[in-house]
Amino acid sequence: MLTQQEHKPEATWFTLIRLLRWDKPAGRLILMIPALWAVFLASGGTPPMPLVGVIVLGTLATSAAGCVVNDLWDRDIDPQVQRTSDRPLASRALSVRTGIAVAFVAMICAGVLALYLNPLTFWLCVAAVPVIVLYPLAKRVFPVPQLVLSIAWGFGVLISWSAVTADIEFSTWLLWGATVLWTLGFDTVYAMSDREDDRRIGINSSALFFGAYAAEAVGIFFVGTAVLLGRLGVVMQLHLGFWLAVAIATLIWAWQYTRLRQKDIPDPTYGNIFRENVWVGFVLLAGMIAGCLS
Repeated sequence: MLTQQEHKPEATWFTLIRLLRWDKPAGRLILMIPALWAVFLASGGTPPMPLVGVIVLGTLATSAAGCVVNDLWDRDIDPQVQRTSDRPLASRALSVRTGIAVAFVAMICAGVLALYLNPLTFWLCVAAVPVIVLYPLAKRVFPVPQLVLSIAWGFGVLISWSAVTADIEFSTWLLWGATVLWTLGFDTVYAMSDREDDRRIGINSSALFFGAYAAEAVGIFFVGTAVLLGRLGVVMQLHLGFWLAVAIATLIWAWQYTRLRQKDIPDPTYGNIFRENVWVGFVLLAGMIAGCLS
């Protein structure tokens, strides 16, 4: 009996970790990466470390809140999708009241961190909240809900850049556009694994919207990302390290596109491509830092 009591709190904490998706760091990192791109580029490669800490903690808190809000909206849909059926709210391992409380705490943490930032950046943080909260509804009414997610991702660029400069510049919008297209690419790939479940339930996704041309759409999004990054490099006069990183990223995106074009794609391929884009993001981050400093 004592053994069961000892293990119960541990199981509860792990369930909360799963609710926040902290057991799956790829999704947290891939949100953090564009914010880090922006803070390093805007500061010429040497941002204040306290600001980097605020950006990292802020993205963790914001993504945690977004995940919980998503699961609250989808608690009756997720049980019908194989990939999401074991999520804590879907499986009723946690109550709706607990989910609301956790989302509230995460939002409060993000809000406290936003107080550290300048007024423009603070209000950009406020503007991002409705997009984060309403994104889960997009799949019910909007044919390409991944675009809404991509715009939410793009706020990380606007917030982080303005946190350094207290301004939004042409270069900011180039990085924002690259982030939106990159996110559309890898999240469309992610949605491909759920196509049959989404079609059966009657919810929208970019993978369903583009249908047989989903791979081509992903390829176009990645090409657009590379073009905008190239334009950014020219405008900011970034050095060799940046261009090497963009070349490596472009080659990886081309390889991913060829895999998506194959017939009878093994289901793990979609998740693998999503995780590979985390590493692509870090390669680009290293190239941006090198491109600013060299």
